[in-house]
Amino acid sequence: MGKFVIKQTNTGIKFDLKAGNGQVIATSEVYSSEDACRNGIASVQKNAPVANIEDQTVEGYETAKNPKFEIYADKAGEFRFRLKATNGQVIATSEGYTTMASCQNGIESVQKNAVDAEIVEE
Repeated sequence: MGKFVIKQTNTGIKFDLKAGNGQVIATSEVYSSEDACRNGIASVQKNAPVANIEDQTVEGYETAKNPKFEIYADKAGEFRFRLKATNGQVIATSEGYTTMASCQNGIESVQKNAVDAEIVEE
């Protein structure tokens, strides 16, 4: 089972969504307060399971409606995703993946783990 880990940073507070194996599968922006961070978690829990998938690595890709996972290639040529809420705001991002398949597995893992993940503070 996954868990959201809330942690302090030098500039605020953020969360990581970890899969059952402890691997970080999504990370938030840095929030100014714990309440804002918890709202971000709630947004991921609500949006991830129903989000569309937009593959921006394909030429002429079709724009999906929010909420959505956007798959894109970063400057290093790795695949990444970002989860956007219904309002278009980015609420979680991934690490870089070397293959499209592993990026898609990351999205599936977020969809599966976010819903009933426990929330812990570090």
